[in-house]
Amino acid sequence: MTERAANRFQGAVALVTGAARGIGRGIALKLAAEGASIVVNDLGNMELADRLVQEIQNMGREAFSWQADVSDRTAVVELMEATVERFGRLDVAVANAAHSVREGAVKAHWKGVRRTVEVTQFGTYHTCQLAALQMAGQPLRGRCRGKIVMIGSIMQELPVPTSPPYSMAKAAINHFARTLAAELTASRINVNVVNPGWIDTPGERAFASETEIEAAGPRMPWGRLGTPEDIANAVAFLASDEADYITGASLRVDGGYMVNLALAPPP
Repeated sequence: MTERAANRFQGAVALVTGAARGIGRGIALKLAAEGASIVVNDLGNMELADRLVQEIQNMGREAFSWQADVSDRTAVVELMEATVERFGRLDVAVANAAHSVREGAVKAHWKGVRRTVEVTQFGTYHTCQLAALQMAGQPLRGRCRGKIVMIGSIMQELPVPTSPPYSMAKAAINHFARTLAAELTASRINVNVVNPGWIDTPGERAFASETEIEAAGPRMPWGRLGTPEDIANAVAFLASDEADYITGASLRVDGGYMVNLALAPPP
């Protein structure tokens, strides 16, 4: 890594929701490694969140954790207020927090459907809208006032029978990002989406066994599952000055899954 790349976020403040583990954790570590102060948001995993804060502080960066349910608008308002009170500004907001209950559409229980949409879609809306309000009132930092990156999914375009609420929410996020980007162009706030493919995270263990996950990797087009670092690299690019002229874009990071549309046959 060049010295310039290693310091792309020197002096910047980044908020990552759902950051205690998995993709969110990878993003927080990547941004911190490149100089950012980090607000680690999560819900119910605060011991892991605090460990992440310590890891970031051990890098010589500033960080603190904040428990908030992103589906609760008041809680997100308080999260933003705490961020600004601590650091004075917000430069990068990564809306990563999500929830998924895997059930088919016809037999799905409404409680799971509602919770999935409230966290995944509405939580993203709260996070991005409130981040935009904060960023719009800030002076330019370089050539922009802030960077907003939403974490979508290839399931926004790939029908998966067991996940209709999650897929619906991720599709909505992608269009929301384009709309928000259009609104914020004049304010010089970049808004983009990263759509991960199948990523090897702790959360995947809720839907597949360790054996299934290990067997899936070699059958993927790229020969492996994605990692949180793969997604973090894409987020860091979109949040950096190198992506100054990119807004309203959706970046698929799936190791060729969607262009192949099939797994290799099992051995």
